[in-house]
Amino acid sequence: MTWNSTMSSGYSSLEEDSEEYFFTARTSFFRKPSGKVTVSKDVQKERELRTEFSREEIRQKIEQYNMLTKDHLKMTLNPTGVYTGFIKVQMDLRRPVTVRGGQRGAGGVRGEEAFYLPRGVTNTLHISSNNTVRQVIVALLSKFTVADNPAKYALYKRYRREEQVYVCKLADGEQPLFLRLVAGPEDDTLSFVLREQQTGEVMWDAFSIPELRNFLRILDKEEDEQKEAVIRRYQAYRQRLLEAQREVRGSS
Repeated sequence: MTWNSTMSSGYSSLEEDSEEYFFTARTSFFRKPSGKVTVSKDVQKERELRTEFSREEIRQKIEQYNMLTKDHLKMTLNPTGVYTGFIKVQMDLRRPVTVRGGQRGAGGVRGEEAFYLPRGVTNTLHISSNNTVRQVIVALLSKFTVADNPAKYALYKRYRREEQVYVCKLADGEQPLFLRLVAGPEDDTLSFVLREQQTGEVMWDAFSIPELRNFLRILDKEEDEQKEAVIRRYQAYRQRLLEAQREVRGSS
């Protein structure tokens, strides 16, 4: 299956009572860290320890956030105290995903195919402060019509502190927009990455029979491609040796 550019248009909205998901794919997301962190250790420690703020503190932080943002992706505080805004999530999936096909097969059941999502694609999601990590993962998979169990995937935060870059897995119940608000709008300070669950070995029991069959087809295709590449390489070597022999015989 080839990548369709229409799969990466628009943006996603995860506000309350929203059923539609639209995404914006942006390939230039993670920039190389540069410069020193200007936040002191005490302030950074306070950022990490505090998980709740008063409505007035939230209002002040949103105003400061909107003043600092450079891409016009601002946050909005609603009268209920819930605020909405944007986060960016980079897709970094190393294994193939199972995608629901558009055509219906026998019995009206949609077929499924497995293929690799392009790594590095970045999606911009419009979410609320109530949305959790698990809801963000489900929304991303829904956009790409991925039929895999969301439990196979995890959302990671990537942050920089004192010239060091760290990657940390987020709990399902954490709220990404709150993390974005506390960290500020700079992607170098905080960014989000969608990856497979890091469980060491692949838990094949978690996959369905159709998924495993699709994986086998992909492996067979990759094996055939590798075989063809090896054959072409040795055919080229053989041709060069034959040409070398002819040159030696011609000069003797």
